[in-house]
Amino acid sequence: MITVDDCRLLDLPRVVQPGRGSITPVEGGTDVPFTIARVYYLYDVPGGESRGGHAHKELEQVIVAALGSFEAEVDDGANKRTFQLNRSFHGLYLPRLIWRELKNFSSGAICLVLASQPYREEDYFRDYGEFVRQRNSLP
Repeated sequence: MITVDDCRLLDLPRVVQPGRGSITPVEGGTDVPFTIARVYYLYDVPGGESRGGHAHKELEQVIVAALGSFEAEVDDGANKRTFQLNRSFHGLYLPRLIWRELKNFSSGAICLVLASQPYREEDYFRDYGEFVRQRNSLP
């Protein structure tokens, strides 16, 4: 069974170019453990606000604080864990069946999300109670 212990920080490639800045190239299947099918980003989230509040049945994600910082609280229905995201070369891997809440956004933060599948509403658990019931019914 998938648990919060399966969520982990990934060290993404980082190429530092003195005097010119840095670049982090990310390749699906190499730098993240899935083929990237969708990329989106959250921005203009008011400081201190939250996003997320759902889980996915099949989709996997890597979440990156491309700018600023925020916390990712992950929950498997029995245990919780919180990750502080504040480096653009670290990504948080989230397997399927993990409830996530993104909290405490710094002002101007940008959250970049790499997803294993295109958007499908039927892949979402949006009700926490239903998420826990479904998880508990899995073999």
